[in-house]
Amino acid sequence: MKIALFSDIHANLPALEAFFKDVENKDIDAMYCLGDLVGYNIWPNEVIEEIRKRNIPTIAGNYDYGIGRSSDDCGCAYKTDEEKANGSVSISLTNKLVNDKNRQYLRTLPAHIKLEFQLNNDKLNVLFVHGSPRRINEYLFEDRAEKSMLRIMEQANADVMCFGHTHQPYHRVLRKESEDQKHFRHAINIGSVGKPKDRDNRGSYVIITINEETSISNENSIKVDFIRFDYDIEKAAKAVEDSILPNAYADNLRNGY
Repeated sequence: MKIALFSDIHANLPALEAFFKDVENKDIDAMYCLGDLVGYNIWPNEVIEEIRKRNIPTIAGNYDYGIGRSSDDCGCAYKTDEEKANGSVSISLTNKLVNDKNRQYLRTLPAHIKLEFQLNNDKLNVLFVHGSPRRINEYLFEDRAEKSMLRIMEQANADVMCFGHTHQPYHRVLRKESEDQKHFRHAINIGSVGKPKDRDNRGSYVIITINEETSISNENSIKVDFIRFDYDIEKAAKAVEDSILPNAYADNLRNGY
């Protein structure tokens, strides 16, 4: 089974359209969205409607959670006063733009999606979250201590955990041995479709492949492909500059941070 996972579109319609065009040629079996459809650009309604018309199972991101409740708090970890001021403009505009029907959709999105596979003699629990299983806005960066990441996954009973929120893709394999078995867990950050922050301004998504030989005791039995795709960055950046949004968000799109 090939599963496409995407996240953190952040109202960037040109990026989402390019993603759908790219993924349609990948022969996938299922697709899930890990949240943050809105914020930071001018197309929140259009992005939501593209997701809805395709009936894509979607979980709430922290921005979706805030907008779904008409809150002025997106749960974002802004580091400077300038970032906070810019963020206030973004969430205010997003609240004004999102219509009632789409706000209700955001409000009712689930927090997590869990898939349970029965393969060979193993169960394989696959968990989709936005930030972490503990908090919708927790950042799980690649340098998270292994003991901490293992504890988070064990408490959530997740053999494979896929998430977004940091906008920085990576795949870590975590190993734990008992007397009778090796147990490998996979932590996969799927990056961002519409607001990458890893100095690569192309959109990012992931395809994971699970087959009949996949096992928690086999480190290499889950295939993880990171896909990067081009889109019309200037169209998205110009939309920011032609709105009341801070021009810094246009620079972010151009530079991939």
